Amino acid sequence: MLITIANVLDKEGLENVRNLITTVRWRDGTETAGATAREVKRNLQADLTSRTGAQLRDQLAQAISSNAVLQAAAQPSRFSKLLLSKTEEGGGYGLHVDNALMPLGDKKMRTDLSFTLFLSDPKKYAGGELQIEHAGQSLSLKPAAGDLVLYPSTSLHRVNEVTSGMRLVCVGWIESRVQRPDDRELLFDMANLKTALARQHKPQSPEMLMSAKILSNLIRRFS
Repeated sequence: MLITIANVLDKEGLENVRNLITTVRWRDGTETAGATAREVKRNLQADLTSRTGAQLRDQLAQAISSNAVLQAAAQPSRFSKLLLSKTEEGGGYGLHVDNALMPLGDKKMRTDLSFTLFLSDPKKYAGGELQIEHAGQSLSLKPAAGDLVLYPSTSLHRVNEVTSGMRLVCVGWIESRVQRPDDRELLFDMANLKTALARQHKPQSPEMLMSAKILSNLIRRFS
């Protein structure tokens, strides 16, 4: 499943995040890349170890993890630590696939889904599209600031060269409690159906009770 989720950060949230970003330090992005990806990565990543950096990470993590659409689509069990990436003119990230396992504290987590939360107005930088090889086609994505692209970590993807301006994004990974992509898609479809029914039926109606039962039992089976 590959989806774009609108307004994960609203206007106020974006402004708060951008204000905090001005206070963080930046380091070479290759420090967090795997051996293969390191050869094609040309960006900077924020040092989020400071008090302000931790505040920034917490605000972003709260907005992402609490999003109802992301919860329904990803069925998250664990989130990776977030990374904040800045790509300036001439920078980019060549074609690569994300590591299957990533450190999380003193353990590791499986990466089922990757996400990119766009923080820059797309009109203020040229290039920098997120290019994903998915289902036999190459998709070029450059959504509005505050929107998030969720896609399979198994996909080859790249960040096209930024030819002017600056691209700011937050990236991270999800280990889902539902490992099979087709099972996650079925749950997402059922959650969307339940939401649609809620516009027409009362909470205690037979339709709503049955849809809640089916969704709960599917989650129980697949988890």
